[in-house]
Amino acid sequence: MGEPVGDIVEQSLGDRVLSRIRGDVLSLKLAPGEVTSERSLETLYGVSRTPIRQALAELIREGLVVKADRGYTVAPFDLRQLEEIFEYREVVEDAAIRLACERATPEAIDAILRTVDEGLNDFTPDDWYEAGLDVHVQIAALSENRFLRDAVQDAVNRTIRARWLVASSPEARAIAHREHSEILALVRQRKAEEAAAVIRKHAQDVRAQILHALENSRRLFGTRGFVEGD
Repeated sequence: MGEPVGDIVEQSLGDRVLSRIRGDVLSLKLAPGEVTSERSLETLYGVSRTPIRQALAELIREGLVVKADRGYTVAPFDLRQLEEIFEYREVVEDAAIRLACERATPEAIDAILRTVDEGLNDFTPDDWYEAGLDVHVQIAALSENRFLRDAVQDAVNRTIRARWLVASSPEARAIAHREHSEILALVRQRKAEEAAAVIRKHAQDVRAQILHALENSRRLFGTRGFVEGD
């Protein structure tokens, strides 16, 4: 009976290490473009190499860390990719919200509204990640189309670190709360055209806020923190 307990403890440690490193990447304590290694992370977080390797493998999958020739690099911000992702989101979210207006139940909308209200609270970047506090993914799920939901999920995962620059502001959270509530009200009323227009405008505003915040952070992170693209 002893072996399962050990497995649980090790898994719990691995989860905690992943949570701590991810939180430091999302909050920019580990800066974009920063080079690191398994050994330095062992020292920084006070754990053995196994959970560090497990965490790094997951962070690479999430696009937050890149394997380098010698060690690892915190993924730099790719401005061209961010622009393309937001363009992609506009297309898939338009389709998803139109289906949501046809298929969403009042109970499902009420459940998302509770998540919207949670977004007003203070939270750490990793709390935000782990709790799935992304209303756009939940709205896409109202479409009852798994491919559209997964497409939105993939897009928001690729912008999550940049979006934290905006989400960490109480003022921005209040604006998002108001706009998300408006979108859901339109879904409840089955107003597909209006809902699509509002969610598109909301995404465009968030994109502009993120790009502005990133431009203001250039001096802080330096050239290594950004990939300009072709």
